[in-house]
Amino acid sequence: MKIAFIGMGVMGAPMAGHLVRAGHEVTVYNRTRAKADAWAEQHGGSVAGSPAGAAEGADAVLACVGNDADLEQVTLGADGAFAAMRPGALFADHTTVSAAIARRLASAGEARGLLVLDAPVSGGQAGAEKGALSIMCGGAPEAMTAAEPIFQSYAARIVHVGAAGAGQTTKMVNQICIAGVLGGLSEALRFAQASDLDLAKVFDAISGGAAQSWQMVNRWGTMAEDQFDFGFAIDWMRKDLGLALEEARSNGASLPVSALVDQWYGEVQKMGGGRQDTSALVRRLAK
Repeated sequence: MKIAFIGMGVMGAPMAGHLVRAGHEVTVYNRTRAKADAWAEQHGGSVAGSPAGAAEGADAVLACVGNDADLEQVTLGADGAFAAMRPGALFADHTTVSAAIARRLASAGEARGLLVLDAPVSGGQAGAEKGALSIMCGGAPEAMTAAEPIFQSYAARIVHVGAAGAGQTTKMVNQICIAGVLGGLSEALRFAQASDLDLAKVFDAISGGAAQSWQMVNRWGTMAEDQFDFGFAIDWMRKDLGLALEEARSNGASLPVSALVDQWYGEVQKMGGGRQDTSALVRRLAK
């Protein structure tokens, strides 16, 4: 297929690389041209000078950018992708953004005869590089049918969770879960240290039972060693929690734990930890 990929960040670049390896013809666009050029040099794809240029003639346009404003610019803005896309083409957004803009793009795409999915991902940079992401999708069944063979290039799990916006609200559920787990894990680690316990033995004792989590298995040891230079950055997590808290104000859900953890992440940002992994939440608790 002829595919355009917009956004050559730590997630988009490896995802687009998997598409090339799967045999697709890929054209990329990035706001900072040098990143797109570097990607093309490594993978052999083409580089466009605008989102519209990348999208022209494409069977599918995929995006993974920064936030609502970035997404709106590359789709509906001047030289945006939507105006250049042919009727029947697929647009799938892998950015974590608000459900409101996901619904807006679905409506705008439908008016143009496009198939539109909001398809945020989970699994972080490592998942993108390994081609093992989880994708939660919102949109029409026809869009899902068109997208699934493409997503299989870089995903281990693909779930159609509902109509437009459902993918983004499901991603909010994901981030709410992670925030709560890391809050408890941080307190547990500091409690074990204060109790002069052997952290490796504590891990062996509790990681096979009900307390076990992905965060415990992958971050307990690195948190104990004050290693936070990997994974999903706190700055990004705060953006995501902000989206969840905003959506909760609309749907009436109560998120007291998420609101509290979001404040704690603000403390770590003030400590200079904004670009550190989310497990750096433990830094706000004294040893």
